[in-house]
Amino acid sequence: MRTRQTEREMRKQPDFAIFFTVLILAGFGLIMVFSASYITSLESRGDAYFFLRRQAFWVLLGLGGMILAANFSYWKWRKLLPLLMGLNFILLLMVFIPGLGIEVYDARRWIGIGGFTLQPSELSKLVVVIFSASFLSKKNLNMANFWQSSFIPLAFMGLSFMLIFFQPDLGTALALAAVTVVVIFTAGIPLKQLFSLILASLPVVAYLAVSAPYRMKRIFSFLDPWADPLGTGYHIIQSLYALGSGGFFGVGLGRSRQKLYYLPEPQNDFIFAIIGEELGFLGALTIMLLFFILIWRGFKTAIAATDTFGSLLAAGLTAIVAVQVIINIGVVTGSIPITGINLPFISAGGSSLFFMMFAMGILMNISRYNRATS
Repeated sequence: MRTRQTEREMRKQPDFAIFFTVLILAGFGLIMVFSASYITSLESRGDAYFFLRRQAFWVLLGLGGMILAANFSYWKWRKLLPLLMGLNFILLLMVFIPGLGIEVYDARRWIGIGGFTLQPSELSKLVVVIFSASFLSKKNLNMANFWQSSFIPLAFMGLSFMLIFFQPDLGTALALAAVTVVVIFTAGIPLKQLFSLILASLPVVAYLAVSAPYRMKRIFSFLDPWADPLGTGYHIIQSLYALGSGGFFGVGLGRSRQKLYYLPEPQNDFIFAIIGEELGFLGALTIMLLFFILIWRGFKTAIAATDTFGSLLAAGLTAIVAVQVIINIGVVTGSIPITGINLPFISAGGSSLFFMMFAMGILMNISRYNRATS
C-alpha cells in the first residue's frame, strides 16, 4: 500500500509539455472565439466581447482546476469513485427535470441554476474513464473472461450512454463508448473479443443512427450535401466553403466571410472551419500538430505509468481528447456525418473546456510518478 512518504519520494516534476500545449490551445481558442463571434455577438447581444469574456472566465477556471488536479494524487480518485458515480447519474437525470434542464433546439443537455449552466455529459466522460480504469486494474482480473472483466465497465458506460442518448446527444454518447473501448483495449482485452464486440455493436449504432428522422437526414446530407443545400446540407457546404477559401495562408485573422451569418454558431462546433478560412492550411495544420503533441505525451504517460490504474487512466483521459478531435475535424471536413462535438480547448463552451482542462491536470499528476523512459 502506498503511503504519503512513498508518494512524496516517487513524485517529480509533471510533464510540462502537456501543460504548455494545453495553455497554447486554450489561448489560441480565446483568439479564435473572439474572431469568430464578435460581429454576431455585437448584433445579437449588443456586446462584441460577450463570448470572449465568457470563454476567458472558463479558461481561468479550467486553469485553476488543472493545477489543482495536477497536485492531487491520482490514486485518491479511486476512493472518490462512489461519490463521482452517484453525482454522474444524478446530474444526468436532472437534465430531464422541468425547470432545471435547459432545452435548446429540442435537446436537453444542460442544467441551469441561476445564471450558471452545466453540461453533465462532460463530467460523464471523466467518471466513466475513472471507473473503467479502476475496475480493470484490479489484481488477478482475467481479461479473457469477458463477463467478469470488460462487460462491467461497458455496462456502466451503457447506463450513461442511454441517458445521454435520450437528451438526445448521439455524438457525445458514441464518443463516450469509443473512449471506453480504448481503455478496455489498453487493459488487454483479447483481440478476438474486441473485434466481436465491435461487430456486435455495429447494428446497434446503425439502428440508433436512423432511429430519428433528423439523423437520417444528416446521413443523407453527408452522402450528398448538395441534395439539400439550404437545409440539411447547409452546414457542411458552408464549412467546406470556409476551408476552401482559406487556401494555404488564409484570408487573415478576423477576416472570415463565412462567420457573417453563413456558418451558424461559428464559435462552437465549426470553429475549425473558421481557423482554416482565416489562417489557411498552415494554421489548421499547426493546430493539428499541437493536438498530436498532446495526444503523444498523453499516451507516453500511459506507457510510463508505474501502475495499471495510472496507465489505464492516462490512456482514457488522452482518448477523450483524441476522439473529440477526430470527430470534430471529421465533421468540419465532411468526412463523417454531422454531430455536435466541440473542438477541445478551442470551441466556445464552459463545461467542456473546464472538464477537459481538469482531465489534463489528472494526466499531469500521473506523469509526476512515471518511471524514466528513453
